[in-house]
Amino acid sequence: MQAKDLELLVQWTMPYGKYKGRLLADLPGHYLAWFAREGFPEGELGRLLALMHELDHNGLSGLLAPLRQKGVKGF
Repeated sequence: MQAKDLELLVQWTMPYGKYKGRLLADLPGHYLAWFAREGFPEGELGRLLALMHELDHNGLSGLLAPLRQKGVKGF
């Protein structure tokens, strides 16, 4: 994981599914856990979803708060 990865979590939105349009950082834990069980998508999206799952699962989602306050712009 690199610092840029954390910024991407508050920039990228989910491109499909029930939570389409929601920031990756705002996806609910049960949805991330479902991906963990069923398999993350290929590529950058899957890598970021896996990272968000780890943060959520370990109670580290608060690490993203300063990035939200900093006003990191979305895509």
